[in-house]
This record gives sequence, structure tokens and C-alpha cells, in this order.
Amino acid sequence: MSHHLPDTKIPAPCIINTGVIVNKLDIRRLLTDLGRVHYIYTQDGKLQSKGDGDVMEVFANPQRSTLVANHALYLNVYSFDYLELKQSPQQQSFFDLVQEGTCLRLIPLSTPLQERRDRNLNVSTIEAMMEQVLSARWDAEIDDDSSDSF
Repeated sequence: MSHHLPDTKIPAPCIINTGVIVNKLDIRRLLTDLGRVHYIYTQDGKLQSKGDGDVMEVFANPQRSTLVANHALYLNVYSFDYLELKQSPQQQSFFDLVQEGTCLRLIPLSTPLQERRDRNLNVSTIEAMMEQVLSARWDAEIDDDSSDSF
């Protein structure tokens, strides 16, 4: 006689604006859209460092470090035990990355929508510049070809 538990399916958590996230992939997904942030680093409740910077990379590798230097943040989700999603009284979300007695608080200075729009504008600008450069080069080649035929 076998004793099996009923086949129950527990739904995945649904976290809206506040909550604790422990899954590394979920943490990475939340942080990947960050652009410019204000960061506050504390150990045992004491301020160690703060400043503004750009999130350059978010990755998951137990062999690499989280690095904050020169206004750039390279965030390794394995550097933290969990992420606590919080909201300020002004309804602005912020992220506390916690490991034992340390906390790296990230306060977004832009929204994911603004970041996407800026990236798209940059890509569009680069594409337009490349088109102008290629067009100018083709014009120069045509001019060279036509001057050689005389």
C-alpha cells in the first residue's frame, strides 16, 4: 500500500510592489531593467557608501563578485540571499539586496519604459549615422569610378 500525497499544484507567487524574492532568476529579471540608480550600501545598519550609478550588468555566477565603482554597478545575484521589494511613501519602488548583515539598496532614477525609449533612440541614432556614412562612402566611390572613366 502506497501513501501518496494528493497531486496539488501550488501557483507561483505573485508579488505586487512589495515582497521578498529569493529565486535568483526572478531577482535577475527585476534588476535587469534598471538603468540609473541611487545606491546605499550598509553593514549592520551603518552607512558604508552611497552614490549614483548605472547598472551595467546583472548576472548570476557564484564565482564572481558584485562590483560598484566609478559610477557603474555590476550586480551578481549570487552575492545576495534575497531581494526585498519595497515602496516609499511616494509610491516609488526600491530594492534591498540583502546578505547577512549587509544591504545594498537600489533606488531607480528612471523607469524601465524610459530606459527602453532611450536605448531605442540611441539605436535609431546610430542606424541613421551609419546610413549617412555608407551613403557618403558610396557617393565617393561613384565619384571615383566616374573620374576614372575619363
